[in-house]
Amino acid sequence: MTTSPIDKYITEQDENIQPILKKVRETIRTAVPNATEKIAWQMPTFWQGENLIHFAAFKNHLGIYPGDLSLTPFKDRLANYHTTKGAIQFPYDQPVDYSLIADIARYRLKAAEKKQQHLKK
Repeated sequence: MTTSPIDKYITEQDENIQPILKKVRETIRTAVPNATEKIAWQMPTFWQGENLIHFAAFKNHLGIYPGDLSLTPFKDRLANYHTTKGAIQFPYDQPVDYSLIADIARYRLKAAEKKQQHLKK
């Protein structure tokens, strides 16, 4: 049985973090079922026409990288997290908001599809 690059990435992380990474992967896969999984920027990535969302394990937090979130409808839901223009940190000592991750993945897919339609015009 061959191991995907994302499977390899997850198994190389701390055992305590692996279940979180597996759940994040499953959450994103369900939210964007037609996206291709790959490694980009050394992170697990879901791609569909463009990179939609990346995730990565760090010592104290899970990093989610959906690109520019400065104008998204998630401002209130992200208020309790450390964020930058294109990143969200979910501390391991708090429950991970998987529904927020799914919503962001779906939002990114819609944005990418809209962009692709615009480029075809």
